[in-house]
Amino acid sequence: MSLELIVRLIGLIVFGIIGGFLGEPLGNLILHLWPSSQISFVVFQVITALLVGLIGFLIAPWISIKPIKAIHKQLSKVSAQTLVFGSAGLIFGAIIAAILAYPISLLPTPLGSILPFAALLLFGYLGTVIFVARQKELQNLFKTLGKGGRGAEKPDDNSIKGSQRILVDTSAIIDGRIADIARTGFIPGRLLIPRFVLNELQYVSDSADNLRRQRGRRGMEVLSELQKDPSIPVTITDIDVEGVREVDERLIVLARQMNCPILTNDYNLNRVAELQGVSILNINELANAVKAILLPGETLEMKIIQEGKEYGQGVGYMEDGTMVVVENGYKYIGKTVPITVTKVLQTAAGRMIFAKPEQD
Repeated sequence: MSLELIVRLIGLIVFGIIGGFLGEPLGNLILHLWPSSQISFVVFQVITALLVGLIGFLIAPWISIKPIKAIHKQLSKVSAQTLVFGSAGLIFGAIIAAILAYPISLLPTPLGSILPFAALLLFGYLGTVIFVARQKELQNLFKTLGKGGRGAEKPDDNSIKGSQRILVDTSAIIDGRIADIARTGFIPGRLLIPRFVLNELQYVSDSADNLRRQRGRRGMEVLSELQKDPSIPVTITDIDVEGVREVDERLIVLARQMNCPILTNDYNLNRVAELQGVSILNINELANAVKAILLPGETLEMKIIQEGKEYGQGVGYMEDGTMVVVENGYKYIGKTVPITVTKVLQTAAGRMIFAKPEQD
């Protein structure tokens, strides 16, 4: 028997009993309106018990299980630190409301009986919001007070570890550049690869599509390469979140709970995480940032390798993969010619350079 069915049966019984008690006043009302009615109180009680019990059977999960699951899902997305500070703020607000309760209760009726309860709600809400919004400042204040007011000290080991952990997305592993970047030392911390990311990578490597399978296997090779390199700290961890199926959402929840960034190449994950206040390390943005900057008027040599989209255009590529569109470059396909930069465009896909041959 499922939990939902048990709750429905309990709702049927409880609401049925309530309906039975409501049958008597309802019967008195009906008999008062229609004195000639021959229906007994027992019939009224049975009818109201059945009707109210049926309502209880239908709505019982919505007033018990559903709200609890919704609250549990929301709380699973909140870090333990936020929960602690939120609870502390609620207690602090309740204490302030309790102190003000006696003088407020001396006010004339009905203010004296209503305002203490309103103050409890108001100060409890304000305390929770303030403590959650200022949790980092309050944490530093408590540390300073705990050390006798000696001022700021070096952060403890837990805060250092928290700031040096980086969650890795499947797209960053498949991309492959993560190994080269990690060797340079530009990734300041330990790479954490959750087990569900590894499972997704294995699923991609077992795909029926040949291209996806090759990408997945390449990601497995990159991951093996990372683990074998002693200079790159990599940990495969079993940390997970309950009640969340999607890999991207799991990563975001974990990043919020652990207060660490996500290393990814996924544009959608990047946008959703930023909207939820999670830091993102995007390899594509890093690659675009370190590309050589060319200004209009500069000259360089370029090999034209293919025809462009527009008539007469030729296309070449720089060493970092930046596309260079050469006007009137079609006649130079297969040749290396000096070109002059005319325009540089930054698009969502990367940087695009327009140029023309010096001979023109």
